[in-house]
Amino acid sequence: MAQITESVTRLIDELAKLPGIGRKSAERIAYYLLRASSQDALALADSIRNVKQNVRYCAQCYNLAEATECSICRDDRRDRRLLCVVEQPRDLMALEQAGTYRGLYHVLLGRLAPLEGIGPEQLTISALVERVRKGGIEEVIMGTNPTLEGDGTALFISNQLADFPVRITRLARGITSGSVLEFANKEILADALAGRQKF
Repeated sequence: MAQITESVTRLIDELAKLPGIGRKSAERIAYYLLRASSQDALALADSIRNVKQNVRYCAQCYNLAEATECSICRDDRRDRRLLCVVEQPRDLMALEQAGTYRGLYHVLLGRLAPLEGIGPEQLTISALVERVRKGGIEEVIMGTNPTLEGDGTALFISNQLADFPVRITRLARGITSGSVLEFANKEILADALAGRQKF
């Protein structure tokens, strides 16, 4: 049986470490890169290097940034009275793509997960409390994921902010437009009933 080169083996091993990429997918990507032009393959390598060298967390909200502050925090048109708390930068990007929220964000860089050893100290909760303490924020929107850990994180944060004069809300949940009740699970139906609105 023919052996592949040490360089290709190492590339496959590194690609297989990526989330959602199994060994077979890593092999396909490696062979794609071998067939790609040197220019395309090196452009990918350069973009990875640039991200590792230039991207950091925003000093204000912990979103991804290439300067001290991210573009959202620097934008004077944003409503600085609203602060949406999310778990990861990708959650922030999803909300931004919706195009309707014009406030600021705070990225926790995770969620409370005691069984995994992730407590408040591993997140940016103390920085969030400090932002609220400085004043100017009127509403904190809990945009954590609707999971056990996400809800637990939101509850912990709301307790930390209980003594401040801010309104604490959470993203609405329930039945999506165009869906059928009989196919909704009980958690979605419970959230829909609890969050019902005037018709």
